[in-house]
Formats: sequence, structure tokens, C-alpha cells
Amino acid sequence: MLPQFLIAAPSSGSGKTTITQGLLRSLRNKGFSVQAFKCGPDYIDTKHHEWASGNVSINLDTFMSSPEHVTDIYSKYSSKADATVVEGVMGLFDGANRMEGSSAEIAELLDIPIILVINAKATAYSVAPLLYGYKHFYPKIKIAGAIFNFVNSESHYQFMKDACEDVGVEALGYVPRNENINLPERHLGLQISAEDNYEDTINAMASHLEKTVDIDRLLEICNSKRPEYKAESIKTKPKLRIGVAKDEAFNFTYHENLRALSQIGEISYFSPISDNTLPDVDFIYLAGGYPELYLEELSQNISMRRAIQDFATSGGKILAECGGMMYLSKNIIDKAGKLYPMVGFLDQNASMKNMKLKLGYRKIKLEAETLFGHEFHYSHLVDSKEKTKDIEVYSARAKRLDTQVIRKNNVLASYIHFYWGEKNIYTTFWDK
Repeated sequence: MLPQFLIAAPSSGSGKTTITQGLLRSLRNKGFSVQAFKCGPDYIDTKHHEWASGNVSINLDTFMSSPEHVTDIYSKYSSKADATVVEGVMGLFDGANRMEGSSAEIAELLDIPIILVINAKATAYSVAPLLYGYKHFYPKIKIAGAIFNFVNSESHYQFMKDACEDVGVEALGYVPRNENINLPERHLGLQISAEDNYEDTINAMASHLEKTVDIDRLLEICNSKRPEYKAESIKTKPKLRIGVAKDEAFNFTYHENLRALSQIGEISYFSPISDNTLPDVDFIYLAGGYPELYLEELSQNISMRRAIQDFATSGGKILAECGGMMYLSKNIIDKAGKLYPMVGFLDQNASMKNMKLKLGYRKIKLEAETLFGHEFHYSHLVDSKEKTKDIEVYSARAKRLDTQVIRKNNVLASYIHFYWGEKNIYTTFWDK
């Protein structure tokens, strides 16, 4: 048996991320080895999960990967845990197309109960029809209980308890508003940095939660059969040498992507900010991140820029996603219009001027292959002379998009963050 549950909400902004992290830290402080998961393509919340729980957090995504892959990795990472906590995405039923890829779909697939986080700031007994609707709308999932966020007082919470009793959903407690436990935000979402004093904040979250939420009861009602896991056979690694950019500017990675790389070679990490030379590698992965926050440092590291330019020009294999693609461009232009020279391999500029969010799932048809990913950025390309050839990009609703996927020499570059934990992009694109 294993305490396992999915934290969901009727909508974004209900506080499920804060409550998830408070629960993770509380369980860790109680001595649990707790495994966290994140529904959907978010690579930032997983960083917070890891910090709060002490274990790497894993993305579960039924749009970018098959149901079999999701169940396999869930059972794998749950196999040694004392408890698992899955954080949902957006509202419970919000998917790429109706429920496709939604938290509800993943809860059904994994057969785990759901704990609803309700924003009770401006409501009282009226949560009853909301709870009733969520309980009965889709009978293939189980709403096990509810936690009410932004509650003003114990008497305010009593209205919620009455609603839960009448609907048949267990009330597990409430969380009063506390301005001292707000997480820092940046333009791409929640982000950890040393100056944010995150460790104190996450412990404060846990303590705040423990005062008014019955965590022991939550674990009790969500205790269910541990998923079966069949250990993978150990395979001999090829001698591929892989360089992965990893520093403050480049760190948006899916754990399963890195695991897929580790299965085909040895990974060496390097920093485009502080290292002067590349490791001796056959393949470079330039992941996304925050290059726009480190333009001065990246631009001033001329030796690294030249090393990557030489590697790409001489036929070196590179996958560059979002911020990585921006770094391969001639310049990155900041919000004020100032140009910062970058690698210069791609004949284009990336600009932060007139920022506009572009996001969504992507389906990429590459010759006879189909890849999946997610686009999430505020910058845009200007003066681009690079052309997409023989690659089609579609939205989750099968609409043809103009998102570029650039093939130049042995470089594949795009704003898309590819998911290749199931279908290895290296073997698909370079090792045919």
C-alpha cells in the first residue's frame, strides 16, 4: 500500500503549487521519502518540488507521451517512495483538447484519488454546488477530499465543512492567507534563486499548513495499492560523449530527457556563462532557460561563444531549445533594444522587445517521425534568414503553425521544448 494522491483545483490561481510544496516539505520533515510528480509540461514547478521533497520530480504528460510511458515512469519512481504527491496543471479538467492531457485524465490513468484545493477567499456555502459538480461530472475519477485556501477564520471554514458534509466530500482543513509564504515569481513563472531565501519560505509553508490541515487523515484516505514496477534490464551504453549546458541561464530540462541521454552515452555538464571551453563531446544539448537575464555574462564569454560556433560550423551535433536557440543566434536584443552578441551560428536575432507570450503543445512531423513538445516564450525572432524545411508543426488541435524548427548542418534548433523521454530525439534525428 502507498499513500498517493493528486492535488488539483478548479482553476489556476487557487494555490495548489504552494500547498503541494508545503505538503512535500511537511512529509519530508516527518521522515517520509516522498516522490513528487507534475502533470503537464512544466519544468519550473518540478525544480520547486525537488527542493521541497529532496527527490527529483518527474513530469507526467499524456499529450507528449503515451499512457504506457506515463504509467511506467509513475510506477518506477513510486516504487521506493513512502508517499507520492502529484501536482495537477491548471484546472482539474483543463486539457490540450477538452480533457486530453488534463490532471483528471492522469488521475484516471493512474487510478489515484484527487484532493481539491479550493480558493475560498470570496465564497462560503456556495462551494457546495461546485464540489457536487466536480464529484459527479466525471465518475471515472475519485474526489477524495478538499482543502480550502485563503480562508479568513475558523467560522468561515465552518461553511466549507457544512458544504462538504452535504455533498459527501471530506473536508481536510483550510489554509489562512499568509503573505510571508508567497513564492517569488518571474516572467516565465515561479523560479528559485539563492537570494529568495527559499529554504526558510518552504519550511514556513509546511508549518503553516500543519496547523490547520489534517495531513495524517489525508494520507489515510489516500492509501491505496502500490503500482507494480518491473525493473528495467541494464543495457550497455554506447560511447557517445554528450555535453549538456547547465547553469543559471540554461536549466529548463525534463528529467526523463536527461535519463534518455544517459542511456546512449556519458554526460558532461558545462556552463556557457563561466566555462571557457567545451568538454570533448560528440553532441551538445543547449536547453532552454533564462539567457535574457544573463546577457552581459554570456556575451562577454567570447571563448565559449567561439567554441560553440566552431563546433557547429564543423558539423558538430547540437540540439538547441528555446533559450538555447536564442544563444545560437547572432544577437539577443533586450527589452530596451540593446544588442548583445551571441554565438552567431544562426542568421537571426532574438528579441525581448515588445514581449508577447506564445505557448502551447506542439506536434512536430519530421520526415517519417512524429515528435512532441511544448512552446513557452516571450521573445521572438527578427531578421531571420533561417528556413524550416520538410518539418511541419501543429497545435494540439491540429492547426498548422509557423513555429520554426531549423535544420542547419547537424544542428536542430527551435523555440519548442521537445519531450523525448519516450522516443529519444538523438536516435530519431542524428542516429538513423
